[in-house]
Formats: sequence, C-alpha cells, structure tokens
Amino acid sequence: MSTSTAPAAGPPRFPFSAVVGHDDLRLALLLNAVHPGVGGVLVRGEKGTAKSTAVRALAALLPSHEVVDACRFGCDPAAPDPSCPDGPHPAGAAGGRRPARLVELPVGATEDRLVGSLDLEKALSEGRRAYQPGLLADAHRGVLYVDEVNLLHDHLVDLLLDAAAMGRAHVERDGVSVSHAARFLLVGTMNPEEGELRPQLLDRFGLTVEVRASRDVDTRVEVTRRRMAFEDDPAGFVARFAPDETATAARLRAAQAHVAAVAVSDRELRRIAFVCARFDVDGMRADLVITRAAAAHAAWQGRDAVTADDVRVAARLALPHRRRRDPFDEPGLDPAELDRALADAEDHLGPEDDPDPDDDPDSGGPGPDDPAGPQDGPDGPDAGDEPGDADPTGDTPPAGGDPRGDGGTGTGERAEAPGTDGTDGTDGTDGTGGTDGGDDATDLATPGDDRAPETAEAPAGGDGGDGRAVVVGDAARLHRATVRKFTVPGLGAGAPGRRSRARTDAGRVVRPSGAGTTRAADLHLPATVLAAAPHQAGRGRRGPGLLVHRDDLRRAEREGREGNLVLFVVDASGSMAARTRMTAVSGAVLGLLRDAYQRRDKVGLVTFRARSAELALPPTSSVPTAQQRLSRLRTGGRTPLAGGLLKARAVLDAERRRDPRRRPLVVLLTDGRATVAARDGGDPVADSRRAAGLLAADGVHTVVVDCEAGHVRLGLAAPLAAAAGGELVTLDELTADSVGDLVRETRSARAA
Repeated sequence: MSTSTAPAAGPPRFPFSAVVGHDDLRLALLLNAVHPGVGGVLVRGEKGTAKSTAVRALAALLPSHEVVDACRFGCDPAAPDPSCPDGPHPAGAAGGRRPARLVELPVGATEDRLVGSLDLEKALSEGRRAYQPGLLADAHRGVLYVDEVNLLHDHLVDLLLDAAAMGRAHVERDGVSVSHAARFLLVGTMNPEEGELRPQLLDRFGLTVEVRASRDVDTRVEVTRRRMAFEDDPAGFVARFAPDETATAARLRAAQAHVAAVAVSDRELRRIAFVCARFDVDGMRADLVITRAAAAHAAWQGRDAVTADDVRVAARLALPHRRRRDPFDEPGLDPAELDRALADAEDHLGPEDDPDPDDDPDSGGPGPDDPAGPQDGPDGPDAGDEPGDADPTGDTPPAGGDPRGDGGTGTGERAEAPGTDGTDGTDGTDGTGGTDGGDDATDLATPGDDRAPETAEAPAGGDGGDGRAVVVGDAARLHRATVRKFTVPGLGAGAPGRRSRARTDAGRVVRPSGAGTTRAADLHLPATVLAAAPHQAGRGRRGPGLLVHRDDLRRAEREGREGNLVLFVVDASGSMAARTRMTAVSGAVLGLLRDAYQRRDKVGLVTFRARSAELALPPTSSVPTAQQRLSRLRTGGRTPLAGGLLKARAVLDAERRRDPRRRPLVVLLTDGRATVAARDGGDPVADSRRAAGLLAADGVHTVVVDCEAGHVRLGLAAPLAAAAGGELVTLDELTADSVGDLVRETRSARAA
C-alpha cells in the first residue's frame, strides 16, 4: 500500500521554501492549492530534478481540516456529504482535526485499489455487502500524487482525472453502487524519455510545467549544499526555513479564502478567449483553466480582480501541453509567440475606458521582498523570495518553440533537387542483389524534426547514388495513414497495451480457474457457486443462502490486449537509397511508429549498412524519440543483412531478461538483398536466411516488409520471410493509402 499521510509529527520533510529555483513548478502547485478547480499539475522533466521533493513538501503547507469521527471519507462536520457511504451524518456531528493527506498512487495500482471495491471478506464471513474505500477516498481534501503518471494504465488515468474534474468518485462494480466526495489536488510527474501521455489525457491536466536541472554552477552548488545540510541535520534545516514556511502557509490560507471574491471582467474573459483561439486549442477546457488559474493568481497576489498579467501567467502554464495535434508533436509554447498573441488581444480589445486601480500590480499583494513564496511580475515568477533561491540563468527555461511552426510537420511538398529524375528500380545490382557502393553515408531527414535538412543526397556509387536527392516531405502524408495491424500469435502474459491477445487483470472473462482469490474483481461467481453446491448437505445447510468456503472460490481468467516490443530492423544500405523508395520506407516506419504509440508498445530501432549493424534506438516507450532517431538515419554502402538480423536477436535476448512479460515483434524493412556475409568466406544470402531461422527458433514473430521496387524484381524477401517463419507484406499493403499510389501521385505532380 502506498498511502502516506502528512502527520503533525514524524520524519521531517524537505521544506517547500527551500527548493532552489523551479519557480514555475512551485507557482503551479500553489495556484492549484488556492483553486482546486484549476485541474491539477503535470510536471514533466528529466530525472533527478526534485519533482517529487517539491510535491511532497507542498502537503505540509496545506491547512489541516475538521473531519467527522469514524468517517472513512473525511466528511466536513459543518457540511457533510449527504451521499457519504458512511453517512448520513447529522449537521454538527462530532469531529476532530487532521492534517491534509498526501496519497501516492503507485504505477502498478489496480482499479479496485483506486476507486474501491466490494469487501469480499465481509461479504463471505458476515453475509453483508460492504464497500472498501480506495485511494480516491483517502485523498479527499488532500493531495493525490502520481509519480510516473505516463506509465500508469490509461483507464486508471481516465478514472482519476474524471474524479478530479467532478470532485466525486462514482463506483459501479461488484454489485456495489457508491458515490462519494473526492476533491483533491492532483499532481502527476513524468519523465518524457519513458513515454508520453496521449494528447487526450494531457488536456485533462489543468497546468503543465517543464523542469530541468539548472546549468548554472552557482545554482547547482546551492542545491547540493541544501540537500546535504538537510541530510546532516533534518530538524535544524527545517527550523531554519520555518519562518518562510509559516509565511507561505498563511498567505496560502488567505488566498484560498479570497479567491471566490476575485472578479473576472468581461474584458479579461475576451482576452482569454482571444488567446485560446489564436493558439487553436481544442475545446473549451483551456479557457476555463486559464480563467480559474488567473483568478487564483490574482488571489495569491492579493488582488480583487484579474489583470492582464494574471492571464499571461495562467496562459503560460495552461497552453503548452494543449498545442499537440499528433503524438509526434512536442508540447511547448514559445514565450515570444504568447507575447504577440497578448499584444494582438490588447489591440483587439481596444483601450480600456475605466481602468481599475486594482489592476496595478503594485497596488496589492506582497512586495518583492516577501519571503512567503514565488512572486510574479509581468515576466513571470520572480525567484527572489529568499536568499539563494533564485536561478540567475532561469532554472526552468522555455519548453521549446512552436511544434507546429514552419517545417514542424513536414507535410508540405519539398522542392526537388536538380538532377533528380524521379525514377526507381534502377538498382544496378549483381546477381545476388548486392551492390558495390561505397560506404559514404548521408542523413535521411524525416518529418517532425525542424533541424533536419529538406533533402539528403544518396551516396555516390551505391544504389540511387547517381547524385539524386532523397526527398522526404511526402513521408508525412503516409505516416498519418491507418497502417495494417500486426500481432504476435498466441497468448501473452499481459504487458500493458493494445496489440496482441494476452491474459490480463482487465478484459472479458473467458474461463474459470481453480486458483483461489480474495479479490471480488477476480471472482468467477457461477463457477464458485457450482463448486460449493455439492457440499451444502455435508456442511449442514438448513435454510436459504449458500455456505461457501475459501476452497470453493474460483478465479476468473480474463483475456485482453497487451503491448509488445516492436523492434524495427531497417535496411539503410545503398540498395535501399533510391529516392522514392527510401521516402516510402521512412513514411512506412513513421506510420508503424504511430501505430505502436497508440497501442502502447515499446519500440527499438536497428539499422544496418556498410559492413555492420547498430542499435540506433534501445527499446523505449518514447515513440517520439524513435522518430527523432529515424530522422538521423544514415544511408549508403553495402548490405550486411545477416548482421542486422543477428544484432536484432542480441537486442531481443537482452530485453527478454529485462522485461520477460513483453513479447517481441520484429518488423524487417528490406529488399532482401545481401552483400556482406556474417563470417569470412560465407554466402551473404544463405547467412541472412540462417539468421532469420535463429529468430524463428527463439519464438520471435517476424514481419518482413518487402521494399523491392521497379520492373525487374528478384523476389529475395519471400524466402527470407519463409526462413523466419513470419509474414511477408509489401509496402503497398502496409496502409489503406497505398505507398505505391503515393509515389505515383508524387511523380505525376512533379512531372506536371
């Protein structure tokens, strides 16, 4: 169990005021504490940046509250929840005070642990239906903290975000129908390197903050100094920052009491609507979040009305993660672009007829020397709230430019380089499909990388090496198409995902099992009744009801979907470097990557060219990272096909030891040609087929994508797929929008 409460006495926590820098993070947490309707905070950042430290420190600042005695749901005696499962509580019921709780939701939590379930022990021993509360009930009026939220099952993320938005948890399961209050401050942290949240889930978080370690030496020294001081003398360190903590807590209570009275004028509502429309965000959630966050910021600053500065701060925290239109887009917001939008909004609104004196940021709220917490002027948080707390270089730099800017999507047509004739199928190979092209290489740019060149020259002397350019702009159109779904045969162990069949904790019931269970969610009721029925006379049953013993319990075996390890093995040799073919291959890989993202797979990338193979991307859940690596793919040279397959086998063997539940799926993109043997004096083609047979012997399912093109085809990919015991598909068969059609359309357009 990972529920932790912030007690009045216990091990000291690192003080909130002692966190160096990370002003946006501290501000976002405080704004949500002032107005829980903001909708929570998603903290994105690299490992070791004090994300968890700051969240846990916040709980100590939250005010304690009155609770009804013996109420498991933390009802307020002054206003008890009329539908509380432990109620009804009379008005003015006896109660006591407790500190705000910090409840941590582990990545491996189940649905019944989150929302609660039927108490199976009481149901069997006492014959009554009883509800066992979950973590949402424990977190009521406190903080619910989800570390590595991007690794949490999507359906659990949906449940907790629904509860956070509505302030209530509704449970309809195991014959239990319960609704209880669940108002909490939701905080999720994640490392983008370990995978992204779906854009639909990102939008459900009110605010997002990017954190990273400062590159300023003085700031890093101060971080180390404070952490060591805390570890050496926790009590003394906490006492040192006690005045700042007390002041921040008092300021927080005052803002909570004042936020309901903060006025939001029609002018500021129009300003918010203009900015959201300018950034083309979906839906109305952004408008509501910015309005609430702006009101919370005004209350934090002690103002009675929202100003343009409050709107700017709120928009800077609420819009970055709502810019994504595709899984490959990076969240981010260019501050200069936000400033331009706000300036245009000011022009659109026109001069203000009757300025409100409360709009002057100097008219209310703590001064710049107030140590109570982060200060916020027109340019965002001021880090001067305590000595040593400021980052002179800006500890939290901008999250990045507009991912939808020029060149960001790569969907436009690229100009063809001089000398390209748009032809294909002139590979000039020898009888084995080999090429004697040199080992010169070039970067193959793919859409989505603003830094990638628009064209890349194919290597001289290799296939496609007559000076023609590899034009990749059309690949973006392909990767957005619906690709064919590939699955691993058989039944897996249930790694979270949506691809292949697997035994899972959630899914349809397929059969009962003889194994016992103590969880109501796992109980196969008909099989349990059938197991207990023959023993009723021997157990002395005399009336209605069924006498059930623990040995009668039958577990329901469920079948759902699992995620797989999808290892792309890409032939990047000269025989694949013809312009239209490599464009189609890069688009196919992007389409498959998009599919892997949606099915929650881990992905890896092995490439082979010249005389060796390399692991271009170790297996990861971050599919955008795979796309970035693909954008730097090197092409040209000979074709060590056997080496690429053997490298893939070694990668799969290492990953099997690390994650044995996740079954692999190899997607090999090649024309089947091989010119480099696995050993001196060997036959390149025979060696490649033997290597494919080793994958089959390991139980690895392989999909061979035949990339051969042109009027004269050698058909080398088919025997390779047969040796691997896998599937053979062509590029044209990968998507509903045929690659061949795309290439022909592109040629026609260029010829015209």
